[in-house]
Amino acid sequence: MKYQEAIEKYDPVLGIEVHVELGTTTKMFDGAPNTFGGGPNSNTTPVSLGLPGALPVVNKKGVEYAVKIGLALGCSIAESCRFARKQYFYPDLAKNFQTSQYDEPIAYEGRVEVELEDGTLFEVPVERAHMEEDAGKNTHVGGADGRIHGADHSLVDFNRAGVPLVEIVTHPIEGAGERAPEVASAYVKTLRDIFRALGVSEARMEQGNVRADINVSLRKTPESPLGTRTETKNVNSFRSIERAVRTEIIRQAEILDAGGTITQETRHFNEATGDTRSGRPKSDADDYRYFPEPDLVPVVPDRAWVESLRENLPELPAAKRRRLRGEWGFSELEMRDIVNADLLDPIEDTVAAGAKPAAARKWWTGEIARQAKQLERSAAELVTPAQVAELAGLVADGKLNDKLARKVLDGVIAGEGDPAAVMAAKGLEIVQDDGALEAAVDAAIADNPDVVEKIKGGKQQAIGALIGPIMKATRGQADAGAARKMILAKLGL
Repeated sequence: MKYQEAIEKYDPVLGIEVHVELGTTTKMFDGAPNTFGGGPNSNTTPVSLGLPGALPVVNKKGVEYAVKIGLALGCSIAESCRFARKQYFYPDLAKNFQTSQYDEPIAYEGRVEVELEDGTLFEVPVERAHMEEDAGKNTHVGGADGRIHGADHSLVDFNRAGVPLVEIVTHPIEGAGERAPEVASAYVKTLRDIFRALGVSEARMEQGNVRADINVSLRKTPESPLGTRTETKNVNSFRSIERAVRTEIIRQAEILDAGGTITQETRHFNEATGDTRSGRPKSDADDYRYFPEPDLVPVVPDRAWVESLRENLPELPAAKRRRLRGEWGFSELEMRDIVNADLLDPIEDTVAAGAKPAAARKWWTGEIARQAKQLERSAAELVTPAQVAELAGLVADGKLNDKLARKVLDGVIAGEGDPAAVMAAKGLEIVQDDGALEAAVDAAIADNPDVVEKIKGGKQQAIGALIGPIMKATRGQADAGAARKMILAKLGL
């Protein structure tokens, strides 16, 4: 079945659970370092190893970050909330339960406005944002695809166990229709941008800082009761989110068309094929046997503290993009390209350092982005906004043309200094000496009498044939406009 056919027959409803790892110094309930990497089981304490008698203590910074996230999502912040034990078999949590929040989340009932590719705005209702801890990591050895099925044995690394998380859960997302895949991806991307703007997480999906569980169900019409949902676990890229939603809509539609029923289950997305496959039956809340965590006191956020955090929230990404687009005069397409390349902040900082917006966009999305891709590094790692602003200024002042500026940029990226220093050290400044330029022009005229006759005959476009030798003679450092004027003057034109 094709996607369009499935959409014409059924109305999709989404539910999205996003987990973000918080960038605290230590874990959520103990003093173990919260760092990425390190040898297996090196970032652990008795608490994160679940040893008998080890007692947890709540990370205050983790609570602060959770409140900031709740405020940015338009949520109400609980006057009091508490942790609970969520219980099922956790081979990667040694205590065999997860410390989470159940009926008393720290933040609840918010909304997120997302912008789709064509500028359409779509509102996603948020049910809750709650604090919890991450599990460790299982490595299954001996199988064909790294999963437990068919593996000879499994290894457990508890470094990630206890890392602070905030889980954001939506209400059913209705009304997306055929744009459901795009809405899901745009929503997660919007959250990723918010996390970064708040400074609560690096939010790098490739490192698992942000993970999305995508729930999909189908119903006959928008007025019909909600259908049985499936949950595709830990989808970790925007493209994969779109593919997973699309694939699951088609799969469920085919089952329903054949008279079958949808099984409530978790599923796994296969990056190589784009398919989802069955994991395990999906549990309901009752199956987790939640009960209040007896080793932790309730969290009671001070109201004045919460209001202080609210007043000091940074400008959120969507509002910032709209403001800068108006200030810079960019088109929707230009702004979307900048945002998709994660270059909004570098360009903003470059403009703040004195560059014109168009020049800043040109260098960051052009030559710098090209070299970043070639070197497999981020653009922001290659140069600073101040250096780009300095480079753009040298071009605007007529000391460099684009060709020379690219050579200067190569030197800056190679660590040879700032643009002005590289330009001076390599002698790349445009020839300002009228005598040197005049000598090159005279030589070009003398060496190309046939071209001179064409120019005198009215074919001024032939001047380009003289500019080449002039540039060669000046090592590309002549001002082409000045050379053109000088040629015409010498030919009496």
